[in-house]
Amino acid sequence: MFFIAGGTGFIGSHLVTSLGEKGLQGRCLIRSLKSSGSTAICKNAGFDTVVGDITNRESLKGKLDSCEIVVHLVGIIDEDQGISFEKVHVEGTDNLVNEAQRAKVRHFFYLSSLGASTSSWSRYLKTKAEAENIVRESGIPHTIFRPCIVVGKGDGFTAKLKDLISYSPVVPLPGEGKTKFQPIFVEDLIKCFIKLFSTQLPVAHPVSPVYELGGPEQLTYNEILFQLMEAMGSSKPVIHIPLEMVKLGLPLSKISRSVGSLFGKKIPSITGEQLRLLEIDNICDTDSVEKQFGFIPIRYKEALRLFVKK
Repeated sequence: MFFIAGGTGFIGSHLVTSLGEKGLQGRCLIRSLKSSGSTAICKNAGFDTVVGDITNRESLKGKLDSCEIVVHLVGIIDEDQGISFEKVHVEGTDNLVNEAQRAKVRHFFYLSSLGASTSSWSRYLKTKAEAENIVRESGIPHTIFRPCIVVGKGDGFTAKLKDLISYSPVVPLPGEGKTKFQPIFVEDLIKCFIKLFSTQLPVAHPVSPVYELGGPEQLTYNEILFQLMEAMGSSKPVIHIPLEMVKLGLPLSKISRSVGSLFGKKIPSITGEQLRLLEIDNICDTDSVEKQFGFIPIRYKEALRLFVKK
């Protein structure tokens, strides 16, 4: 049986649905029974639900009992109201691993991020790497996925870009837009997971590999933006704003969003850390999925046709 932490999020909801369609059994960790939508995702897949929070170790006690595989998908890209990268990625992972050890689960899967490194300047990537180390040192056979940007229905990256495109007569783009990324379609990422876990469960492996995963093409931020605009039917002019200027305006961004909401304008949020991530390539081998899982993932433009409407 699978235990899914983060099963009601963007990637998790796709995974839970796919596992359910294949008749596999699972249990979803949800933070509250009040969220009927979240509960429905799991129940529609035939999964049980239990209430708990990975940042609260006591709430996890007994919730992993009788589960063979733990799937840890919980992560944040924005910090808010005391919810920090350290609290979620590091403490949360430690709590979940601790309970997995107690429950004697046979395999632990962790969804990390491409570029994760304990020496990274990015607290997001640094804490992802620290979480990886907790998983490695747990003594539990494990698998770690490090995907690049994952896109598909419900993804936050595309949602922010769509807001950026929609909210004004021009599209303001931070920086020169030359940084390279390798977006992978969510259904292709799920296919990698299914291939790994539904054919031959790697529960007996004492050491499991780290998989770096990306789509079949490396695209600049400009190319990603223009392909999304094309999918949306938008032909607005794009204006590049120097990153330093955008950083100077960050203290005013919350005020701008508040004012914008009064006029029905959804101004996308951005942090200094997210701006810095736009300055560093986030790529791996373009044939990473084909070499490791035996299929070629779809291109970004093709993925957009499946979940973005004009």
